[in-house]
Amino acid sequence: MHTQKVAITVPKNILVMVDKISRARGISRSKLISSILKQKIAEEKADYLKSAYDIVFDDDSIKEEQRSTALWFEKAGSNGGQEW
Repeated sequence: MHTQKVAITVPKNILVMVDKISRARGISRSKLISSILKQKIAEEKADYLKSAYDIVFDDDSIKEEQRSTALWFEKAGSNGGQEW
């Protein structure tokens, strides 16, 4: 993985906790901070996508279109799956 150095300023009490946790896990401070950032970014991305889907599917016209399409597929009569 390509890495790049960055300089950040964090409160001393946060850095103390980061150092304690990284020592307890036997990993570097950088690795711990990177893993925490990776996890947080994944959560933010999931929240963003959920919000985007919620906005789209909150639209009554889209809900109705989805409902009618699902009913159409149900009535198509194929129980074998999606052979098309």
